[in-house]
Amino acid sequence: MTAQGHFLSFEGIDGSGKSTQARLLADHLRATGHDVVLTREPGGSPGAEEIRALVLQGDPDRWSAETELLLFTAARRDHMERLIAPSLAAGKIVICDRFADSTRMYQGLSRGDLRGTVDALHDLMIGREPDLTILIDMDPAQGLARAKGRQGAEERFEDFGTDLQAAMRTGFLSLAKEFASRFHVIDGARAVEDVAADVTATVTDYLAS
Repeated sequence: MTAQGHFLSFEGIDGSGKSTQARLLADHLRATGHDVVLTREPGGSPGAEEIRALVLQGDPDRWSAETELLLFTAARRDHMERLIAPSLAAGKIVICDRFADSTRMYQGLSRGDLRGTVDALHDLMIGREPDLTILIDMDPAQGLARAKGRQGAEERFEDFGTDLQAAMRTGFLSLAKEFASRFHVIDGARAVEDVAADVTATVTDYLAS
């Protein structure tokens, strides 16, 4: 491993299985001797987890897209300062379940026309992209059915319905083309172990490069 570590992110619509795949990848890399930090957004640090509760619970119209953007950026800044940057500096592999690409989609495209503002705030307050982003692609209706089937408390975005998920999928695939050098798209509409095999192969190739 290089001294600066490796920063990997997973993206996808709600219910795509990205969280499961992030965990399976972390387990695999640890089993092969890597020092891995598995984290998530929003969240990952105590302060960011408090913000997570604010933005993922409650009525769908609780916050405007602009307010969400500020909250997510504050959470990401704390996450970066307290966990991600120190872990990378220590040479670890950081696997993050969602990062700035989710903000580009939820607040920058699907919840408002704020992409320029999202990028400007990211450049100002975060200034770092993942080294590799794995996009787990999924049909919006199938993903939403999975997500709602969890029956958890954090369903504020799922409550916006299939239209938002469809816009998210289209947007993520567009981001994969825009940032082609770091994105890798994997079909998530398959058995978990088949998706995991593709994820493992992709990351193995990246680490060997």
